Amino acid sequence: MCTGNTQNKLDWDAVIAVLKEWKARQNAPSVTTIAERFKHDAWAVLSSTIISLRTKDEVTLVSSAKLLEKAPSPEKLLELDAAQIEKLIYPAGFYKTKTKNLISIAKTLVSAYKGKVPALMEELLALPGVGRKTANLVLIEAFDIDGICVDTHVHRISNRAGWLCSKTPEETETCLRSILPLRYWKEINPLLVLYGQQICRPISPFCSVCKLRPHCAQNGVGKTR
Repeated sequence: MCTGNTQNKLDWDAVIAVLKEWKARQNAPSVTTIAERFKHDAWAVLSSTIISLRTKDEVTLVSSAKLLEKAPSPEKLLELDAAQIEKLIYPAGFYKTKTKNLISIAKTLVSAYKGKVPALMEELLALPGVGRKTANLVLIEAFDIDGICVDTHVHRISNRAGWLCSKTPEETETCLRSILPLRYWKEINPLLVLYGQQICRPISPFCSVCKLRPHCAQNGVGKTR
């Protein structure tokens, strides 16, 4: 069961301010970059998010750009065969599976939604390869709808810091929806993803330079740097 900060003393304004100040000096996560580059085009955000799963940011950026140049819409993607799509998104992780999912998604969008990406969570979750993380990111980046995208970084940092106690990313999302001010829902993912990649790493985090230490319980932290 998910539980929030039991002391209810967490200063979210301070936490977000620290993360924003730090992030201003860094590069944006790849999917956010793609969203900005394609002016929040829903197909661009959805396809690049599919490509990004278990793939490094630098690979996602290159692979997404190559795919979207040839397939800027579901209809255009269906003009390509699987081998062409695989070549465009390689070396993204599990590129063959992602190619199959992208083709299935494109077929569904064309047949059921006139080529448009739906803006409803339930309809997004019904698409092949789309989970809550991907669906939330599409709703946030493409449609500017309030949501909380929880990936491994958001899940790990939220529990490590003691802001909540949950066992799964789904529980973390539910809990954050109850304790995180609505004004920060869209921001929490890009802030914590980059912080998790560079500072609050899964193993041996850089606690010595962490700006969040005043707000962190360091739950389960062993070796640090």
